[in-house]
Amino acid sequence: MTGGEGRVDGAWADALPPERAWKGRKGRSRRAVTAEQDRAAGGPDRRWVDLDGGRQARASVELKLLPKTRRLRAYLRWSDRGRSPSRYLGEVRRATRALNLAEGWRLAREKGLLALPAPVPGSWAKSPAVRLSMQGNRGRDTQPERQLRSILFRSGLRYRVNMRPLKKLRRTADVVFLGAKIAVFVDGCYWHGCSEHYRPARENQQFWHTKINGNRARDVETDRLLAEGGWQSIRIWEHEEPQRAALRVIAAVRAIRGCPQEDALPGRTGHVTP
Repeated sequence: MTGGEGRVDGAWADALPPERAWKGRKGRSRRAVTAEQDRAAGGPDRRWVDLDGGRQARASVELKLLPKTRRLRAYLRWSDRGRSPSRYLGEVRRATRALNLAEGWRLAREKGLLALPAPVPGSWAKSPAVRLSMQGNRGRDTQPERQLRSILFRSGLRYRVNMRPLKKLRRTADVVFLGAKIAVFVDGCYWHGCSEHYRPARENQQFWHTKINGNRARDVETDRLLAEGGWQSIRIWEHEEPQRAALRVIAAVRAIRGCPQEDALPGRTGHVTP
C-alpha cells in the first residue's frame, strides 16, 4: 500500500521494498552517478562536509537494504585520505530511489552534517551563501521563458530554443524564428537593469554597477548586430504579463509571414499558423 508523498505504509515489514526504491541502474557512468547525487542534494555545492584542518570533502548519500529487517537506510559517505567514513542518517520509505536519495540529503541537512563550500579564490561573492544563491539563478528555461513558449506553441507557432540567430555571433536568443528572422530575448529585471525593478546592490556596489551596465551595453550591441544581419530583436522583461508579451511576438511573426491580423491567442477565436 502506498501512502501520501510516495511513502510505503505497512508493506515493508513483510516484504522487501521494490528495487526501484533503492537500486541504481546498472552500467551508469561516473558522470551519471554524480548528476544523480547533485539533483537529489539540490545542487553540486550542497554536498560538502567539513573535515579537520579546515579541509572539506564532497559527500554522497548511499541507500542500504537490510534484508533481515526489510528496511532501507540512508548513510552519508565521503572520502578522507583513503578512508570512507559514513554517518547513519535514518530509515527512508519513499517509493523511488530518487525520492529516497532526496530524503537522505534532507536528513543530513537536519542533522547539521553539511557545510557551505569554502570560498573560491578570486570569487566576487562576499560569502559562500551569496555564491550559492547566484549559482541557483537559471541562465535558461526560466519560468517567464517557459510561460511565453507555452503560449506561443499553443498559438500554433513553432520555434527554436536557446540558439544563436547568427552563427558567427556568440549571442544566444531565448526563442528564435528562423524563417521570419526574429530573435526573442526574455531579460531578467536585475541582470539587465530594468528601470522599474532594478535596485542597486548594497554590497560590492562598484562591481555590480559595472556588471549591469555591461549587460545593458551588450544588449544594445546584440540588437544592432542582429539588425545588420537582417534580424529583428524583440526584448521582453521578465515582469511582463505573459499573454501581452506573447501578443507582441505573434504580431511580429504574423507581419513577416503575412498572416491575418485578427488571429488571436489560444482561448480566443483565431489560430496562428506556423
